[in-house]
Amino acid sequence: MRTLQLTLGEAIEICKALSNEHRMTILDILTRGPMNVNDLSELMELPFSTAATNIKKLEEAGLISTELVPGRGMQKVSSKKYDRIVINLRKEEQIDDNIITIDMPIGEFADCEVEPTCGLVSDSSFLGMMDEPRSFYEPERKEAQLIWFRSGYIEYRFPNRIPYGGKEDRLEIMAELCSEAPYHKLDWPSDITVWVNGIEIGTWTSPSDFGGERGFLTPKWWLTENTQYGLLKTWTINRHGSFIDGVKQSEVTLNELSIQAKPYISIKFGVKKNAVNAGGINLFGHRFGNYEQGIMMKLHYSHKE
Repeated sequence: MRTLQLTLGEAIEICKALSNEHRMTILDILTRGPMNVNDLSELMELPFSTAATNIKKLEEAGLISTELVPGRGMQKVSSKKYDRIVINLRKEEQIDDNIITIDMPIGEFADCEVEPTCGLVSDSSFLGMMDEPRSFYEPERKEAQLIWFRSGYIEYRFPNRIPYGGKEDRLEIMAELCSEAPYHKLDWPSDITVWVNGIEIGTWTSPSDFGGERGFLTPKWWLTENTQYGLLKTWTINRHGSFIDGVKQSEVTLNELSIQAKPYISIKFGVKKNAVNAGGINLFGHRFGNYEQGIMMKLHYSHKE
């Protein structure tokens, strides 16, 4: 899937180009494949000049490309350039050289202990057997784009790249996830907990196992009555405590995590057997759900004086 990502400033001209019913229809038609102006004007029952003007607007905005191809003489054929547009509504962060960012594929877990229902799929097929924890140890697990289990945990070990002489200031963990129910269920809460280096950071109660409407990245072979997408959540640990999406969860600080004591940083996602809402977990990878990422870790650090 081709995605155009924009800041608020960059989105102005794109929004102007899209604020027209004819242009939206042109993009919808071009989803089927490249087409020339004559064909577009006939399909839309518009004068040739009107269709050509709207195509030019979309081309100027960078949403379509037009090229000359041989046909009955030479003809202009237009193609859609993107399948999805994402506008970042957050203020752009200043570039900071002291951030270590690692995007871990969800299949690259180092350890797990899961109970059915459970399973793994790639972007094209099931991996191993359904509801069989032994499948989580097969070599092809690294291809996973969606992982689910009812209770237990899955652990990722991120390389510790903080330089010698550096001191950690903030750790952020971002993942797309949701509850796990048979097929999907919108009213299905689950208490999903994150641990860092074996220390519990905070628990988020997912409201649903989202399905019925296809995720932006979810492959077409995966049935819509199954889980489709999750919510992007952020766990943050700094010198003042631990937070989920900016809301304080506990008094656990960075100092307690002993970041520099090991060559890796352990991050676990799980559902406790005794959780109040033991509704399972789904984890989404780069080619499943709504967000093109795996398990994202950002480690902010400063240099010791």
